[in-house]
Parts: sequence; C-alpha cells; structure tokens
Amino acid sequence: MTDKRDHIIEKAIELFASKGFEGTSIRDLAAAADVNVAMINYYFGSKEKLFEVLVEKKAAYTRGIMDEIANDKTLSSIQKIERIIESYVERLFTNRKFHRVINQELITNQRETLTRIIADALFPNALTIKTIIEEGIKKNEFKKVDPQLTIATLLGTINQVLLSKMFCLRLLNKGPEYVPYDDPGFRKRVVDFLKQLMRDHLLK
Repeated sequence: MTDKRDHIIEKAIELFASKGFEGTSIRDLAAAADVNVAMINYYFGSKEKLFEVLVEKKAAYTRGIMDEIANDKTLSSIQKIERIIESYVERLFTNRKFHRVINQELITNQRETLTRIIADALFPNALTIKTIIEEGIKKNEFKKVDPQLTIATLLGTINQVLLSKMFCLRLLNKGPEYVPYDDPGFRKRVVDFLKQLMRDHLLK
C-alpha cells in the first residue's frame, strides 16, 4: 500500500514540475500513476493535500541532510555552511522544475493555504542555517552579521539563477541551446562563488 502511495507521489512530482499545479488535474495524476481517481482520493483526499504531502516529503529529505551536517561535531561553522551550499545547489539544480513550481506558488500567493504549507515545510531548513550562523557568531568564528538576511542572500542567489533561464543565459552570454543547470562546470561555479561569498561575509 505504501509503495502505491509513494508511486503516486513520484508521478505527481513529475506532473507538477512539467505542467504546474494549476495545469495538473486529478485525472492527469491518475493516468500518470496508472490508478483510478478514487485511489488518489483515498490516499490524499484532494490535489491540494497531495501537493502538501509531496512538499513535506521533499522538505523532510533536505532537512535530514541539513540536520546531519548541523550536528556533525567534526565540522567548523564555515564548513557546515559550505556543506549546506553544496547540498542545496545539487538538490535544487537536479529538481529545478519542481523548485520553480514551489516558488511560483510562493510568489503569486494565489492559494493562501498552499503558500502557508510550503512556507511551513521550508522554514525549518532556514532555521537550521540560522542556528549554524548564530553558533558561529557565539564561537567567535563569524562576524556579527544579520543571520536572516544572510540566509536570504544565499538562497536568493540560487533562486535567481534557477528561476529565470533566459536571464541566466543572457548573464552568461550563452545561446538558447545551452542548459546551465545540466552543466557540472556551472554548478561548481555557483557552489564556489557562494562559498567565497559566505567566507568573505562571515569569517572574521
């Protein structure tokens, strides 16, 4: 039973990523997962509830990775930040289409319930970064920076690159055939830039 539920979630992620939340119907989901509509309603009750479950599933996976990094006593505060940068860039670039769907909901705020669900799911991950920064300040490893705006700077840079391919291509002076998100060299460039940015911003 759990396998069928997880299968529906995986197919939903693919559909929401390609067609968006609004453009995906329950019938689309049923056809993609090769189940009937009644089964989706049985497991989730509605398209909104299914979206909530998969957002939480993805956020929880990322949270597990971040908590592991945050609790690693062998790492300094800046090493923890750098590991999180590596993890975030890899995960968001790999799942960029679904990430765009998530951000579209946050930006448009057309469905307040969904917006709140997304914010509630993502907030603990931001809180982990905030805790690492505050610990770094307390240990005298970091300058007395603004933790919240540091997080906004970090995630905002990644989002700007991810959310507008056309802007990214013009910035890089590349043609439409180039897909920066699939280029390991560009991923490394983003990671290296963010690491240097955080070192300059945080370290005393």
